[in-house]
Amino acid sequence: MPGPASGGYTPAHLLHVDASRWPGVALVPDNRIVRYQASAAESRFAAACATAGISLDPEAPGGADLTVENEELFLRLADSGWLGLAEGYMAGEWRSRDLVTSLAGLLECGFAPRGRFRAGAPRSVVSGGYAGGELPGDLVRLFSGDGMSAFGARFSSGVPTTVRTSVRSFVRGAGRGSEPSSHFVDVTTLAPPVAVERADLGPAQQRAAEALLDAARVRARTDLVEFPCGGGTMALAAARRGATVDCLTADPELAGTVRELLDRGRDGGRVHVTVTDTPIPTHLDWSGRYDALVSVEKIEVLGSSGRLDYLRAVEKMLAPGGYVALQSVVSTDGMRRAGRDALVALRAYIWPALEHITTEDLHRAVDRSTDLRIIAEAHFASHYETTLRLQREVFAANERSAAAAGFDIVFRRLWDYQLALMEAMFRLGWLDAVQITATSRRPLRR
Repeated sequence: MPGPASGGYTPAHLLHVDASRWPGVALVPDNRIVRYQASAAESRFAAACATAGISLDPEAPGGADLTVENEELFLRLADSGWLGLAEGYMAGEWRSRDLVTSLAGLLECGFAPRGRFRAGAPRSVVSGGYAGGELPGDLVRLFSGDGMSAFGARFSSGVPTTVRTSVRSFVRGAGRGSEPSSHFVDVTTLAPPVAVERADLGPAQQRAAEALLDAARVRARTDLVEFPCGGGTMALAAARRGATVDCLTADPELAGTVRELLDRGRDGGRVHVTVTDTPIPTHLDWSGRYDALVSVEKIEVLGSSGRLDYLRAVEKMLAPGGYVALQSVVSTDGMRRAGRDALVALRAYIWPALEHITTEDLHRAVDRSTDLRIIAEAHFASHYETTLRLQREVFAANERSAAAAGFDIVFRRLWDYQLALMEAMFRLGWLDAVQITATSRRPLRR
């Protein structure tokens, strides 16, 4: 976990925080430069709140929208920008009666906590590639609708509209020979869901899984691989269709969790969970074996190099004529610098290689690193935004259970913050959710 750049102290309100686990929260950055810059950080914060229409005045009608509990927040902002804002929230140094709206307002006004010419990396943040670790099942159960799904949902009330769209091809030499310079993709957009309640979350996550299996043409006797393995939802849904499923994961804890779920599922015998030696296996045992491959929200946590390795591995796993269906959170053309800066907290504490690329970048990566081609997209940003809202509600309702399960107050605030930050970015239109379908560019010859 990240800690202060140089020096720090632990104020009284943080004596309860485990400094060995949360050094960046327990220790407030403290040196002459940071203290000098803290007043400017406070002024920028107040100005950004005013621009965003966020009231800081407790005497205002209805009270303050955002309350600063401890002035240490401004030392954090001066030292580490958006990361400091997140750590201040984790420390309980500020709160908001509507966290999503406050974060959306700060993002939209371009809040730069360290100044517009000091908006880069705040300090050394632990980062790296995808190591195969997944969210623990004990955590997923606390905010999911069905007890095992962490991914975005598709609600039944969203009406789909499909348009066949010409998309640029990124294959080298496209348009100069056999490769066309563009190809057609069926682009489906789901209308926003209506009258959604918390009880709808579980069925909607199941519906997202079923839609992904449909996209991969999974049916009875399909040989399917889920790579990397999710929480069991996808595998059980495929087994109910009569498919044979291999779940590959490098996380032994997740493998154990999924096996427990399968033991209770009537179709668990069709599912085989394998712990791989590496996060992205390249062993010949997995080459060319599968009619279909699915995965949910892994592209964005792999980093640039891991993403290319993953796509190449996907291609190797597919039998000729097979289909790939991937669900991912992607960036839109509306993403701004403030959004990219704000995501540093998620990289620091949850997903070290987190990177949201655009749908066009995903096309480019598939075209240039594999012999696959994306043939269909289904976009459901409004459904994902609703998913995040409901996940926050479920997590808040399970706060006591979370504490009993060993998730301390700092972690609970972190999880609430990351869900709210993602929801704010979806609300602003900076992020999108997409399910893509890909298959070989060269048709089978019979």
